[in-house]
Amino acid sequence: MKTFFLAILILFSQQALVAQSSVRLQGRISDETGAPLPGALVQIQELNKSAITNPNGQFFFDQIDQGSYLIVVSFIGYQQFETRIELSNDRGNELDIKLIPDAIQLEGLVVTSQRRSQLIKDVPIAVTSYGNEFLTRTNTFEFDALSEFVPGLQIQLQSVNNPGFVVRGITSDDGDSRVEPRVSVFQDGVSISKSRGSVVELFDMERVEVLKGPQGTLFGRGAQIGAIHLIQNKAKNSFSSQVRLGAGDFGQRLATGHVNVPLSDNFFLRVAGIYNGREGYIENLSGGTLNGKDTKAGRVAMKYLPGKNTAIDFIFNYQQDTPPGTAFKSGTYAPLGGDLSPNTFADMERGRALGVDRSVWGATLLVNQTLSSTWDLSSITAYREFDSFESFDSDGTVAPALFLGEEAIGKQFSQELRFNFANESRFRGFTGLSFFYEDGFQRLPYEGDERSLYTLFTPFIREGISGAPLPVPVKEFLLTAIPFEPLVINGQPNLVANIPNVPDIFGPLAGAPLKPNHREVSTNFGRNYAYEVFADGTYDLSSKLSVTAGLRGTYERISGALDTPEAEERGTLGFILTGGSANNIFTPTNGKLETTEEFFSAVGRLAVDYKMNPNTTFFGNIARGRRPNVVQVLATETNVLNAETVWSYEAGMKTLSSDDRLSFDVNAYYYDYSNFQTSIAVADQDGLRIDTRDEGASTALGFETALRYAVLKNLSFFANYGFIDATFDEEDAEGNAQNLAGNSFRLTPKHSVSAGLDFGLPVSEKSLIYFRPTYSYKSRVFFEETNLPGIEQGAYGMLNLRLGVNFAQKYDFMLFANNALDEEFIIDAGNTGGAFGIPTFIAGPPRMIGAQFTVNFR
Repeated sequence: MKTFFLAILILFSQQALVAQSSVRLQGRISDETGAPLPGALVQIQELNKSAITNPNGQFFFDQIDQGSYLIVVSFIGYQQFETRIELSNDRGNELDIKLIPDAIQLEGLVVTSQRRSQLIKDVPIAVTSYGNEFLTRTNTFEFDALSEFVPGLQIQLQSVNNPGFVVRGITSDDGDSRVEPRVSVFQDGVSISKSRGSVVELFDMERVEVLKGPQGTLFGRGAQIGAIHLIQNKAKNSFSSQVRLGAGDFGQRLATGHVNVPLSDNFFLRVAGIYNGREGYIENLSGGTLNGKDTKAGRVAMKYLPGKNTAIDFIFNYQQDTPPGTAFKSGTYAPLGGDLSPNTFADMERGRALGVDRSVWGATLLVNQTLSSTWDLSSITAYREFDSFESFDSDGTVAPALFLGEEAIGKQFSQELRFNFANESRFRGFTGLSFFYEDGFQRLPYEGDERSLYTLFTPFIREGISGAPLPVPVKEFLLTAIPFEPLVINGQPNLVANIPNVPDIFGPLAGAPLKPNHREVSTNFGRNYAYEVFADGTYDLSSKLSVTAGLRGTYERISGALDTPEAEERGTLGFILTGGSANNIFTPTNGKLETTEEFFSAVGRLAVDYKMNPNTTFFGNIARGRRPNVVQVLATETNVLNAETVWSYEAGMKTLSSDDRLSFDVNAYYYDYSNFQTSIAVADQDGLRIDTRDEGASTALGFETALRYAVLKNLSFFANYGFIDATFDEEDAEGNAQNLAGNSFRLTPKHSVSAGLDFGLPVSEKSLIYFRPTYSYKSRVFFEETNLPGIEQGAYGMLNLRLGVNFAQKYDFMLFANNALDEEFIIDAGNTGGAFGIPTFIAGPPRMIGAQFTVNFR
């Protein structure tokens, strides 16, 4: 027993001696303004030890022997910092280091795609990232402009209220409040994915990250095939201010800028805003223009540092959009004195009444608390609302047949708590939980003239409105007794005054007068509760080989509802079109129909990366993505569609040069989908509706590569290429032939290319002339999964030019030409008119030229 106590005494004595001879080294790394730099690498050269700064810019080393050491700090885009420090028990052993930017390095190479700061080459998934400087130099303020620079990404904006986000062939664009998106859009860690509230202006940005492949583990339930993360500039501990003004043809007007002010040593304020507007580029003979823009947006960001271990950011965003209407121009009936080209003038009823009125606002609270040298806690609390109303002419003509509106309102609240772990050992990762709630509705009011609406339904009536196969004699009788009625004749509406006087077909309605005014409305409702738990981590099997695994479990309570009352004034056509109801378009529900379902699900990923050398990494991953179930309540039935799932297999290589001036990556992928969901406008005996269907199995394979090179201080370029072959399989999982077998995914070019140059020529010590051309090319795309001939856009390319002069990095004057070669193209086709056999087409922007002037205040 005495021997045992003596051994214990000796052990404690040794530990005490070690504690007396070792110390802790800690510190904080920040930029030149004092803002923390998470993800910076701190090395102790003599000990070959390293640490990564946490979200507060802090680093820690425990049990370091007393003595003199060389500390080396490096961070992408900043000059390497070296200092020698003497560690002892008599000193504070704490460093506060500010790094100086390096003007020749690339930006956007440090990302938070895996919820921690990393070099982009160390992330084992396909990621494209661009920083504020790139977005500014390419004049990128509008969301869809990102499509030109990111391989595998397409963004289609029919209007700010009706976007389509496409990642590697998968489109997320449904405005139905009951349908979840496939592509997640995040803003500072908060989901803004719901279609009608997802389009925001890209001003005063820190960077944009686009992640491709299933990202449910990292970004939650809606990131089935990708995520777009918008990181806005936060308040900093320095004064800065910028103002940019612009003008151009089509009445272009631009005013944007920011001011950043430190109000005290630990409280900073940043205010930013933008006004971006122009007239429409399609003239409307009935009044006004179409396809214009009118956006006002503002942001207030505050940062509070109550202590060295705590950082609090509050961000408030507001955006108001009031652009003119969208040119859904008919491809069947030309306007008076015009033609069928989507790129020439249109004649759409209601004239200036067409347009969008949308407001979006949200508040976000970000808190990061350092708990210890290995743990920190991140909290994201957010509330958001959108309220939009869009009126549009669905038939695309002067005829008063299909004037529709869409009122969409959504509210959401989310809370995420995440514990992050990192130390000098081989493991780093996070775990946490989140709650997400959303409640919204989509209201669809319809107004129309029955005398015009009848002409749209003439083909259905002539074929037999029941939709059942008809005997040949009956069919021949219908075609003979009921004449075909065009919607428009010589540029004027064809108004049929009465139902044809054919008692054998129409019975007592034969010869009845059709009403000039008819109104009805249908509203769908969606409400979701989602609770999630998640964990993700990386373990270094060796100094070169790492394994990353993640898992997210979700419980969802999803409610879908539909309410379609009968019209206050009975429509005459309702006796024929909707089974004798008072409605002509929407089948009544006889009260609000609602269904609630509960779902449990899990998604995950497994990735490996191998560092061949300090500059080059090979990676591979397997992931499962999921789109939540759809609770589709129709007037005649309720369907609960299976969750759409995908298995993803990807491999690639990333290279980042040692001086951070050259970035190159290449990857290949294969996707296997089950229960693939498609949505299509349908007009039949049950009226007009958007029908979401399970179209079964499909596959996609593709290849992407990207290059960025900062050759010199005033010379850099980029180039991207993407290939994708995404089609529906011949058979579903049960061996049944599929309706869309062999068809290509919509909005998916097989080939896409983009390239750009940034060249500057110094003309004096303080002035610089620059030239910044960019070019993008897309091969043919179909606008519907049916791949109907004519509902497509052929291959085309677009050239954008920037030419300007910069004085002392304070004043900048730039001339620009978007679509400099005036390429004619369309951004969408088919639409609601396609359900009636008269598809409509939306023209893309023509050449636009203008000038901008910028002043920077320091």
